[in-house]
Amino acid sequence: MDFRISPEIEDYRARIAAFVERELIPLESDAASYDGHENIDLALLSTLREKARAEGLWCLQLPRQAGGAGLSMVGMAVTYEAMNRSIFGPVVFNSAAPDDGNMMVLEKLGSERQKEKWLKPIVEGSVRSAFAMTEPHPGGGSDPSMIGTRAEKRGDKWIVKGRKWFITGAQEASHFILVARTSDDPRSGLTAFLYHKDQPGWRIRRRIGIMGPEEHGGHCEIEFDGLEIGEEDVLAGLGRGLKVTQTRLGPARLTHCMRWLGLAKRSMEIAYEYAAAREGFGVRLADRESVQIMLGDLAMRIEIGRLLVARAAFEIDQGSFARKEVSMAKIHVANVLHAAADTAIQINGARGYSKDTVLEWIYRYARQARLVDGADEVHKMVISRFLAEEGAEMWRWPVAEA
Repeated sequence: MDFRISPEIEDYRARIAAFVERELIPLESDAASYDGHENIDLALLSTLREKARAEGLWCLQLPRQAGGAGLSMVGMAVTYEAMNRSIFGPVVFNSAAPDDGNMMVLEKLGSERQKEKWLKPIVEGSVRSAFAMTEPHPGGGSDPSMIGTRAEKRGDKWIVKGRKWFITGAQEASHFILVARTSDDPRSGLTAFLYHKDQPGWRIRRRIGIMGPEEHGGHCEIEFDGLEIGEEDVLAGLGRGLKVTQTRLGPARLTHCMRWLGLAKRSMEIAYEYAAAREGFGVRLADRESVQIMLGDLAMRIEIGRLLVARAAFEIDQGSFARKEVSMAKIHVANVLHAAADTAIQINGARGYSKDTVLEWIYRYARQARLVDGADEVHKMVISRFLAEEGAEMWRWPVAEA
């Protein structure tokens, strides 16, 4: 197996790493860099985005004709990990959720007219976007078949009624992808729609407070009471909402993992730097066997995560949905991120629990990783179903053509 990356990908990785070290890491210790929700201040973000764009590090995940660099999923795995060495990284390079996943699905499934109207402004960075799928009980969450928000055809318009919640970025978003029920057919009953924030017939009921730092626009509960959407803003066709969710959520889950690995490595970096410098009872922490075991175990688990992500990325690059591979990566990396932050705080002691480092920020952020885009238990069920269907073939090696 060839784990080497191309010189082009290495060039992007190195330039991203240099940008993060030079432009972003110093900002994390300055309170003025943050907004009221513990994310990067929007005015500062705008300045940094222009710098990233000027250095050719903008929207690398999209094809060149869409304004990106045409990186493969494997290339994204390498560069996204480098971006999220800083807690501010992905959004600066226009590679953060939810815009990242929304751009990729619009590029793959949108019509040329839809790409011009809905995708291009997100690529340019002039608007933000949101993906409205998750609903409060008894609606859909990890199981999209439970979606209760309905769109009914009246004349040449679709009329939407229902509720969504925990919609990431909704308060700052202008462009929305909405998944609603258009029939009771179990396979083709969902349809994806596009709408703008200024269209009447919907409202944000509340911005839901969470335990961790928030993405720009927060996590919102939304109500639809007569939102009108034209036929031209149906994404990928009537009844193809499940196709849209599959196309978007698999790669989006994996890009989360790519970014989380960057944060896990950063946590370990902070832990090791402190252990190497801090002495107690005449011995450096880094020389204590107990600390070496903690760091060694963590390094191994991070590397396992990188291999799982690389395997899933490879499968997607080959045209597969890679559902079991993505689920394995999602479970492992979500847990290793939490373990990395927890271990780093333990090694740093009170310093790690304080705001003198970004560890407490990462720790609070990390807890959501085991829930977002499908809880651990849901992904374990997915893997179990593949095991039941494939048996020993689940571990087959892909064979190259002769």
